[in-house]
Amino acid sequence: MAGKLVILSGPSGTGKSTIAKQLLKNEKFNLSFSISVCTRKKREGEIEGKDYYFLTIDKFKSKIEDNEFLEWEEVYPTCYYGTLKIEVERIKSMGKNVIFDVDVNGALSIKRSYKEDAVTIFIKPPSIEALEERLQNRSTETDDNLAKRLRKANMEMAYARKFDHIVINENLENAVKEAEEIVEKFIP
Repeated sequence: MAGKLVILSGPSGTGKSTIAKQLLKNEKFNLSFSISVCTRKKREGEIEGKDYYFLTIDKFKSKIEDNEFLEWEEVYPTCYYGTLKIEVERIKSMGKNVIFDVDVNGALSIKRSYKEDAVTIFIKPPSIEALEERLQNRSTETDDNLAKRLRKANMEMAYARKFDHIVINENLENAVKEAEEIVEKFIP
């Protein structure tokens, strides 16, 4: 059955993107990735229109005014992320299910819009210390950004109980397997 939404969320550095990529490889799920829009700078190796749609803040705000977003959020000051309505409809019109990698507020907002056609999965680190280590090992964060991400992670962890499922990513292979089991039950 096409048109279902699988929504992965959790703090930055928990492995959401890696788990999403593994789920996308499973052809029986018939998933296509919903590409988010953001205003941050492109990281090395990221591709416009594949990883994100990169917009200026002014362009992003214009899309907010035109009600083009299913959900959006100023995740950090002057750093906006969002999901375009047209992106979800594009994927559904191809007869596919949609997978998202979004922040916690965005995940819950999408769930409110799509109700039983959406499943939310919170990807949780084994501990805040493990998360800090993962973020440091990524080598993409300044000390200031790392501190911001960890403060936000603590706040996001409180949202976990609002999700349909929680997957603790202590071991990536096990976390992927658990996420696959959830999706398999959700998408018959």
